Amino acid sequence: MTKPIAAIILAAGSGTRMKSDTHKVLHPIAGKPMLLHLADAFTTAGAAEKVVVVGARREQVEAAVARLGVKIAHQVEQLGTAHAALMAREALEGFDGTVIVAFGDTPFLSAQTIAAMAARLEAADAPRVAVLGFRPDDAKAYGRIIADADGAIAKMVEYKDATDAERAVDLCNSGVTAVRAADLWPLLGRVGNDNAAGEYYLPDIVMLALADGDRAVVVETDADEVIGINSRAELAYAEDRWQAARRAQAMADGATLIAPDTVWFAHDTVLGRDVTVEPNVVFGPGVTVADGVIIRAFCHIEGAVIATGAEVGPYARLRPGTVLGEKSKVGNFVETKKAVLGKGAKANHLTYLGDAQVGEGANIGAGTITCNYDGFFKYPTVIGAGAFIGSNSALVAPVNIGEGAIVGAGSVVTKNVEADALALVRPEQTALAGWAKRFRAAMAARKAAK
Repeated sequence: MTKPIAAIILAAGSGTRMKSDTHKVLHPIAGKPMLLHLADAFTTAGAAEKVVVVGARREQVEAAVARLGVKIAHQVEQLGTAHAALMAREALEGFDGTVIVAFGDTPFLSAQTIAAMAARLEAADAPRVAVLGFRPDDAKAYGRIIADADGAIAKMVEYKDATDAERAVDLCNSGVTAVRAADLWPLLGRVGNDNAAGEYYLPDIVMLALADGDRAVVVETDADEVIGINSRAELAYAEDRWQAARRAQAMADGATLIAPDTVWFAHDTVLGRDVTVEPNVVFGPGVTVADGVIIRAFCHIEGAVIATGAEVGPYARLRPGTVLGEKSKVGNFVETKKAVLGKGAKANHLTYLGDAQVGEGANIGAGTITCNYDGFFKYPTVIGAGAFIGSNSALVAPVNIGEGAIVGAGSVVTKNVEADALALVRPEQTALAGWAKRFRAAMAARKAAK
């Protein structure tokens, strides 16, 4: 490609079929709004400019893309896709390159396809317009593309306006369109609304180009790449397709998924080689897993970094800010947040570690909690290398447990513990001989008297 690319992403519709207070294009796939999936694809393809056309609930969309450096165009009245694309003209004033119009509810459009469409405009036959087509199993009410074997388009027609013969064609229009900027604005300005819906259709620019004696072509892609999401059911289908592809990629890259269909990835999950993931594991955003890690069943992991050879679960919850060192262990019913465990450190069961730093080789006994929150502020707990925390201990932060120190089981530690010291914080055990037997007899007599 020699010409720069600009993206016009249409996101002005109200998305009423979602029945949601959240804008349709902001519903997530793999933990990321579908609009941002598409924006990332354009970034990967090297787009020099990105314009998002907003309308209904514009404030939500603008907030979602505020950090992406995109431009915003406003479509006050939703009069059709050609009208929406025309709203981006001012934002792209002076741009001289290829403009690709896409839809914010098609999150799987790839950078490779974007590049292929831009390159098609620069081919020897110099088409004026390139349209992305696909052949679904069920053509439903998609607009149809009538084209020859070489991809030259003879006609584009919306389903509502198509004849029975045209509806029988299985080549459908995704709506994604590539046009040189110098051609796009004149073509959009000529689009009329003499059709069944009374709207200004983007595909009509193809017919206008053909009427001018120019060439328009179709570039075909797989139907899954241009899935459009308009309902909760379609959102679930898209999530399923994304997850299936990601699971296959994880296994191809050297991870073992014991029951693939039960593992759920986020858009940015990173797995190393020889990672084993047991059934029913959910990865939230921000997880990086190094080589040789074992993640046992029923774990939920988000915002965590897990080093080589570590073991997690079963039934563990790792929350954002968790860092597990090499060959560390977080076992069943353990929850961590902003907790850093050093090499070989262990918290095997029934533990909460929040705002904690656990040194190399330290052992955290069952039932231990770091009391890190007083209702207003969070406080740190530092546990030194080789320390041993006995079962059912409460470490009231801020507190430091020195290297090699031992905290006796059942202790409530409120003061720092020196290195290699033993801390016992519990009352002396007493026993009253025969008391329990006398108590039971007295209570039984009282109950009988009633």
